[in-house]
Amino acid sequence: MTAFWTHADFDDHELVQLVRDARSGLTAIIALHSTHLGPGAGGTRFWHYAEPADAMRDALRLSRGMSYKNAMAGLPMGGGKAVILADRNRAKTPEMLAAFGDAVEALGGKYVTAEDVGISEADMVAVSQRTGYVSGLPVGEGQAGGDPGPFTAMGIYHGIKAAVAHKLGKNSLAGVTIALQGTGSVGGGVARLLAKDGARLVVADVDEARAGALAKEVGGEAVAPEQIMSVACDVFSPNALGAILDEGGIARLDCAIVAGGANNQLARAEHGKLLAERGILYAPDYVINAGGIISVTLEYLARTNGEPCDINEVRKRIAHIPDRLNAIWEESDRTGVSSDQVADRMAQKLIGR
Repeated sequence: MTAFWTHADFDDHELVQLVRDARSGLTAIIALHSTHLGPGAGGTRFWHYAEPADAMRDALRLSRGMSYKNAMAGLPMGGGKAVILADRNRAKTPEMLAAFGDAVEALGGKYVTAEDVGISEADMVAVSQRTGYVSGLPVGEGQAGGDPGPFTAMGIYHGIKAAVAHKLGKNSLAGVTIALQGTGSVGGGVARLLAKDGARLVVADVDEARAGALAKEVGGEAVAPEQIMSVACDVFSPNALGAILDEGGIARLDCAIVAGGANNQLARAEHGKLLAERGILYAPDYVINAGGIISVTLEYLARTNGEPCDINEVRKRIAHIPDRLNAIWEESDRTGVSSDQVADRMAQKLIGR
C-alpha cells in the first residue's frame, strides 16, 4: 500500500490509521482530516476495492470532504471518514462490526461515525454496542436521526430548486428535465420529491430493475447506466459513487446544471474549471449533500446531552443549504472563479487552513 503521506490526496490529515483484526477479518482505514471545529465526523463505507490504494484514496478524499461539508453546514464537527475493505463477496459479520466499533472507541471520541455506502442502520446499532461515538441510530417518532439518506435527499432537492432558479431563472420545477444517476436511498428520495413538483425524470442505476421500478413509480423514464450522463436534460444529478466528472465524463454531459448527492464528483480539482468553461453550473457536492450529516450530527449532540433530536431544527438547517449555494454562485459569477474553488476557499478558511 502506498504510504499515505505521499498520496496525491493527502492534505495534512491529522490521523490516518490502518485497522487490522485477523480474528474477524476486518481491514479498515480511519482518516481524520481536521478536528479544528470539533471531533471528526463522517460515515463508514463498506466496499470492495480492486486495489488497496483505491481504499486509501477514498478514505483521504472523503474525510477531507467531510471537513469541508461540516464547516460549510455550520456544524461544530471536524472531518473524518472510515472505509472497511470488503472481500469480493462483500461478506460482513457481527465480529467484523464489533472489531470496527472497538477501533472507533480506541480513538476516544476523536472520530464519530455513521452510515455510508454499504452500511445500514442495523450495522450502526451493532457498532454502537462497542462504542458511543456513533450516530445514525434508530430514534423515536417525531425525532430526527436514524438513516441519514432521506435528509440528504431533502437537501439535494432544495439545492436543485436553487440551481434551477439561479441558472434557468425558473421558480418552478414543472417540466424541468432532470437525469438522476443512482436510485438508492438518496437518489430515490430525490426523485420522489422532484416528481411531486412536476419535474420530468430520467433515471438509471446499476440495479436496472430498481431503476425501472422507480421510473414507473414517478412517471419517468429509465435508461441504461452507461447512457445517463449523455441524456439531454436541464439538470444532471449524480447520486451514486464519485469521480465521474473527469474529461470524458464532462464531455458527455448535455445539461445546464450538475447538482447531486454523490461525494467527490470531480475526479480532480481542475475538472470544476472545465465544467465552468462549458457553462455548466456546478453545485459543490459537500454543500448540497449536507442534509444527512446535519441530521446525524444533531442526533449525536442531542443524545450526548440526554435530549431528543428536534426534527424541525434539522429541517430548518437543511432549508439553509440553498443560501450557501447561492453565496457560492454569486461569488463565482462576480470573480470568474469556478464554484468548486470558491467553496473550497470558504471551507478552508473556516477550518483554519
